[in-house]
Amino acid sequence: QGQLVQSGGALVQPGGSLRLSCLASGFTFSSYVVSWHRQVPGKEREFVIGMAISESQMSYTDSVSGRFTISRDNAKTTAYLDMRNLEPEDTAVYYCEARHLSTGARYWGQGTQVTVSS
Repeated sequence: QGQLVQSGGALVQPGGSLRLSCLASGFTFSSYVVSWHRQVPGKEREFVIGMAISESQMSYTDSVSGRFTISRDNAKTTAYLDMRNLEPEDTAVYYCEARHLSTGARYWGQGTQVTVSS
């Protein structure tokens, strides 16, 4: 059975940086589009940033433009979210997602808390 296991959440000060990791197992990770989402209490989960399989295309929400970067290492079956210049508004539980565009198969990570506060 496929799964995604996340790591890297933490408490950081405004302006700080953080890297989240998402380790995949049990499915062909290289055939899946990966993305990161976040959710705060009382609100719906929102898309943050995503990357195509070819790694040539990236999409992201405007609020993270120039600050967040997504990457993947297919050999390590791991996706990363690099965040810099963090703001208190970035505080949320972050989730990674892997999705197969043809079959619709989808996996979610367990979520990891990122708190930006002084």
